[in-house]
Amino acid sequence: MPRDDRKKSRQDPLVRAWAPQWNALSGVAALVELALAEDVGTGDMTTDALVDDDAMGRAVILAKETLVVAGLEVAETVFSLLDMEVEFLPACEDGDSLAPGAVLAEVEGRMRALLTGERTALNFLQRLSGVATQTRRFASQAGNLGVRVTDTRKTTPGWRVLEKYAVRVGGASNHRMGLFDGVLIKDNHIAACGGIAQAVEKARQNLHHLTRVEVETGTLDQVAEALDAGVDVIMLDNMDDETIAEAVQVISGRALVEVSGNVTGERLPTLALLGVDIVSAGALTHSARAMDISMRIRAI
Repeated sequence: MPRDDRKKSRQDPLVRAWAPQWNALSGVAALVELALAEDVGTGDMTTDALVDDDAMGRAVILAKETLVVAGLEVAETVFSLLDMEVEFLPACEDGDSLAPGAVLAEVEGRMRALLTGERTALNFLQRLSGVATQTRRFASQAGNLGVRVTDTRKTTPGWRVLEKYAVRVGGASNHRMGLFDGVLIKDNHIAACGGIAQAVEKARQNLHHLTRVEVETGTLDQVAEALDAGVDVIMLDNMDDETIAEAVQVISGRALVEVSGNVTGERLPTLALLGVDIVSAGALTHSARAMDISMRIRAI
């Protein structure tokens, strides 16, 4: 694909992925600026001592293992913040599966910007591609069985928008973004209110009438309580398959059924066959390892 066409082909900018929420956090650029400040500080001593200001370079970013790409636009932001004249040319799109040796992008511009931005750009690419790759493995286990795989709030502080974006790139869905966009009454809320019925009643009194209410349950008795309270979604937390099967029969379509806790990709087909609607897995983000991605630079 010609370079200009590759650059135009990216029509889903990461910056717009969660626009209202992310604007409130000052944007992707602010996180990249923080990362650069952490790494570069008052200057790149090594590069500034070795490389002339007008030296030019060209780099390729390479996959060193099989992976699902995520974070190309963040990597581009790293270099553009260092030098607006650096040209970042993606060779693929976020969500593409790559084999070892495949090129993610080419970067061309002042050598100082390429060398200084290398580690920060790779940190973002490796972490986000790790989340996308982990998610793709989970999503492939679910197949077309009708169960929706979602993430959780178990994300790296400050990286939530990026990691949840990578989850979508990997083929799964997002649970609530944060405490502000969904009601999930958990065990400690229940304890604070004196029971499920009391918690749900208070929530209904104080929430908009169109707001759905989800309750976390750990026993079949709690499932029955949640049903009696008229909740919209019942989370079955850390239940074994036998108990989940009983709970699904008790619920019998009167609420959406979500399963969470100790969920593995291998378990997803079983959960789907049990009649579960949603499976939320913190492992999509908190247990994803960084992918092996490198950057090779040469002088022009």
